[in-house]
Amino acid sequence: MNMFKGAGSSRRNFLAGTGAAAVALGFGGRSASASGELNVYNWDTYIGETTLATFTEATGVKVQYDLFANNEELFAKLKAGNPGYDIIFPSDYMVETMIAIDMLVAIDHSKIPNMKHIDPDPNFSDPSFNPGLKFGVPFMWGTQGVGYRISKVDGVPDSWGDILASDKYAGRIALLEDVRAMIGFSLKYLGFPMNSVDPDEIAQARDLLIKNKKNFKTFAPDSGQDLLLSGEVDLAVEWNGDIVQVMEEDDDLAYVVPKEGGMVWMDNMCIPKGAPNPGNAHAFLDHVLDPVVNAEIANTIHYPTANLSARKLVLPEDLANPAIYPPPETLARCEQIVDVGDAARLYDEAWTAIKAA
Repeated sequence: MNMFKGAGSSRRNFLAGTGAAAVALGFGGRSASASGELNVYNWDTYIGETTLATFTEATGVKVQYDLFANNEELFAKLKAGNPGYDIIFPSDYMVETMIAIDMLVAIDHSKIPNMKHIDPDPNFSDPSFNPGLKFGVPFMWGTQGVGYRISKVDGVPDSWGDILASDKYAGRIALLEDVRAMIGFSLKYLGFPMNSVDPDEIAQARDLLIKNKKNFKTFAPDSGQDLLLSGEVDLAVEWNGDIVQVMEEDDDLAYVVPKEGGMVWMDNMCIPKGAPNPGNAHAFLDHVLDPVVNAEIANTIHYPTANLSARKLVLPEDLANPAIYPPPETLARCEQIVDVGDAARLYDEAWTAIKAA
């Protein structure tokens, strides 16, 4: 296994708990001169109900908050130059990519005393994609699998074949709008590595998705859980925490990592080059790593945390839930997505063909 996204607060009521924090969606960048601000770019439904408000109360810094749907959108937004973000939340392989092309600021560990609470397991404290946590700190981690409506499927859909080798659920399936995740699970089903750089293997995964595209209702921009909850689809390839969030709202929903295995990932908090408020960014990193703050986030979004001290404050039912904290045998079948270098072009070309088919 190579282990190191992707509620009590759903996307529908997320803004209600932000309190004193100033939340602005879609601002597209802020002035570099605003020292009393912090500009955050994060995934949807991926923060606690009180995180931003308690940060503002503690520091006087107002938070401007923007959302992205996948790592590629995040990368595209910053590739041409940082439009004004101070904190971003890239996944493992994207951190590796951003380090390689000098898009991240090395963090000052002396300004983040709460780093002592990070799980000492090397997968968290010294990950291969970010040695020594030089360019960011771990946030949450998890798996990719299938969310499903129990009453609408025949047993547990515990194989990717239910998505890729059957017409049984035609028109009732949502996939993620995420090139590496979708081609990755297709490679996994075919028995190939999720990080294959073999053109023939990637082409086979592409052709499999194209062949079955008629069965997919949509490629959802990190919203498959909403389609599942509303009854628009009966199966959704999604991040575990997103499905667990809607499982709280509907007990006819469940989550499974297929028997072939899937993706295991870790999201990170990083400071991008050109951040206008690096001091505030360091303060925010320290705030989120506070065990009480971190546990409130984990208990809101229902993702497993990389903060060992916070884990002691996590809801017992979440710790015992295999959809959140998977057993070792499940993780052993999963793979971490890594930067594939020049082969990224093969994935991009395959994705373009899939979307155009």
